[in-house]
Amino acid sequence: MNIEGSVAIVTGGASGLGEACAEELVKGGAKVAVFDVSGEKGEEAVRRLGKEAIFVHADVTSEEDVTKGIERAASSLGPVRIVVNCAGGGLPMKVLTKKGPMPLAAFNRTLQINLVGTFNVIRLAAARMVNNTPLESGERGVIVNTASIAAFEGQVGQADYSAAKGGIVGMTLPIARELADYGIRVMTVAPGLFDTPLLQVVPEPVRVALGKATPFPSRLGTPREFAGLVRHIIENPMLNGSVIRLDGALRLSVK
Repeated sequence: MNIEGSVAIVTGGASGLGEACAEELVKGGAKVAVFDVSGEKGEEAVRRLGKEAIFVHADVTSEEDVTKGIERAASSLGPVRIVVNCAGGGLPMKVLTKKGPMPLAAFNRTLQINLVGTFNVIRLAAARMVNNTPLESGERGVIVNTASIAAFEGQVGQADYSAAKGGIVGMTLPIARELADYGIRVMTVAPGLFDTPLLQVVPEPVRVALGKATPFPSRLGTPREFAGLVRHIIENPMLNGSVIRLDGALRLSVK
């Protein structure tokens, strides 16, 4: 997929990994719709990105929000050919807390934001992509999702997060196989420890220690490095139906 001249949607695009992907796509000549629940951060992001970007206030768990968002992106920028799913997050919580079992609502919320939200965007975006005119390569679209190495080696306190990210990993191949008939590729990136706003609130000594846990390079990853891989996935037509770890050989410890 040639990024230049393409229209992309980046969910969670107002900060962190998502913003870096939006910036990389704009730099490559794409027009980008930034989807985010934070209106203030979203507007700030598109001001930085320039005239080739628009902000769409959207909750990825909402069918109505995502449907309207895709329609706005298509009407304002053109047919959507690229989707990068970066919306997600979660706070550590043990299954058995000092106050009792983890609230079921907390578990459900993490799955809704990370897993259901990702699937919601995939299904609605794919329904529009199938109507795109195929490129010379036969491609109609590319979808890149964000999982986590917690999908494979979740730590204590990550039962809900690991389940959600594991779900994204698990659905990547079957969706890719299904959408292959329409010329739509589906890939997932599983990042390790990255320097995102979620980690920027952690005390500096802890951040340094987390970085040193990565074998090489012994530091936190940068959002630009994540975005660089996403760009390569979009541009390389043979990447389909797989999950790529981006973690500097990190394997999460038991505790």
